Amino acid sequence: MMETTIKRLPYGNSNFNSIMTENYAYVDKTRFIGLLENEANKNQFFIRPRKFGKSLFYSMLYHYYDLNKADDFEKLFGNLYIGKHPTPKRNSYAVMPFNFSGLDTSGKEEFKDSLTANIRESVRLFMNYYRAYFHEADVLIRKIDEAKHSSEILQMAYGAAQSAGIKIFVLVDEYDHFANDLIAMGKYMSEDVYKTMVAANGLVRNFYETLKTGTSTVIDRIFITGISPVMLNDLTSGFNIADNLTFEWQYNEMMGFTQAEVNALMVETGVNPDWINVDMSLYYNGYLFHKYGESRVYNPSMILYFFKQILREERPPKNIIDENLKTDYGRIRNLVRNERNREKLLKIVKDNGIESDIVQQFSIDRMYDDEYFVSLLVYMGLLTIDKFEKGSLRLKIPNYSIQTLCWEYIAQMTVSTNEDVVIDLSEQKASLRELAYEGNPYPYIEYVSHNIFNRLSNRDLIRFDEKYIKIMLFNGLFQSNLYVPVSEAEVEDGYMDIFLHRSPLLPDIRYEWLWEVKYLKKEDAGQLKAVQEKSVEQLKRYRSSIRFEHRTDVKFASILFIGKDRYEIIEI
Repeated sequence: MMETTIKRLPYGNSNFNSIMTENYAYVDKTRFIGLLENEANKNQFFIRPRKFGKSLFYSMLYHYYDLNKADDFEKLFGNLYIGKHPTPKRNSYAVMPFNFSGLDTSGKEEFKDSLTANIRESVRLFMNYYRAYFHEADVLIRKIDEAKHSSEILQMAYGAAQSAGIKIFVLVDEYDHFANDLIAMGKYMSEDVYKTMVAANGLVRNFYETLKTGTSTVIDRIFITGISPVMLNDLTSGFNIADNLTFEWQYNEMMGFTQAEVNALMVETGVNPDWINVDMSLYYNGYLFHKYGESRVYNPSMILYFFKQILREERPPKNIIDENLKTDYGRIRNLVRNERNREKLLKIVKDNGIESDIVQQFSIDRMYDDEYFVSLLVYMGLLTIDKFEKGSLRLKIPNYSIQTLCWEYIAQMTVSTNEDVVIDLSEQKASLRELAYEGNPYPYIEYVSHNIFNRLSNRDLIRFDEKYIKIMLFNGLFQSNLYVPVSEAEVEDGYMDIFLHRSPLLPDIRYEWLWEVKYLKKEDAGQLKAVQEKSVEQLKRYRSSIRFEHRTDVKFASILFIGKDRYEIIEI
């Protein structure tokens, strides 16, 4: 019996050559090459959220089409789908790659110099790499170094390729990276710099117009990736030749891992399933990019981070959610600076989704509008397609990792708007330990009531409801790391308001909880008995669920708030 060779986990590695030659595992996405090559339009645009495998796919295309790598085809692709089903265009292009991450966006002149330098260096490397095909390559490179404008630089490369009789495949990665950096700078600064550089005859627009010009001579294919369509509208007249394949059903699984791919990756890299202490699908899966997509997909970075810990520690992971997520999605803070977007995000998180179409292109000055804001959340990976029924598209938060992130934003946003709220973490932690290990909910509810609810203004109370209370309760629960709080978890006969699942990192926690949350305005206190009876009836119904059959470690409680300074807890 042959011994299975364990491969290295490709966490943080987006170099296709390195992965294929240094014993890394590779989730084979090469079957999509044929689909892309057979598209009627050879100029293509494709968006996915951050850390979704775009750069590795970009690198894979580079190695597949690079005419200098024809001799390496079998070594790189022989064991993959495309190696057994090669396309007519393999290794037939001089590939011209651009990557626009890391540009200086601190000001107009800084950005202009940075972008021009990036284009110059990319074309310079292109000319040097394919110098065997170009007559007087050194002279051309010297002229490129002296050129002042990106259009002039590109035209030199076109002329050299035309003289050599070779075709160019242009790859653009992180096409919108600078635009996302500008968004992070805030609305007014971003619009000022962005419009100068992109709109009218801006430098960015000029670059894409020159690419378009090249398609009439030596550029045969273009593939562009990024995370948002925020520039598409502004580039339309300058670059109106590409098809946006982002939401085409055939490409739903082109980036991201299906469940079958995750299972195979575990085997290939030697991840011990006995050390998996969470529901991976709940935490990392859930993305769908077409209503009729074949499979939901995992965020690759999330699942690779999880596996990396298992392989390094040889025990269940200490961290379930990658802290880098908070950095990657930090841009949302700038999107919710206005009241309308804050309210929209609050509604999405409370309802775990929203009914909305997805806008496929829009300008930077429209992304603060309701419809465009929701669409941008989809592109950022904070929302995904849930289902399409009765002619309406419903979007939802894709998984628990993103849900946790959203709840934390909402909690911070809510608390930060109330200057009187002081979070005493030592008291909060003590009350939550009492909840988890002694089965006593009163200290935590009293803590929340005294420190948050009692200090709400009358203005806050106008919009108050049960779901708003959940935000207040979740704030401490997420901070504690004792529980995995789940909102609106489904059982046979309804949806539980809050289910507190013990953290997989703390199996010694004695009690899990199911909470039914109710709220009455002070003037409606006369309805208290009816609400109590209804709440108890709901709890009994949930208690009879198959999910909780024979469970003695789950407690059931109704948390009733009356106004802002009174509460009752009913346990069954």
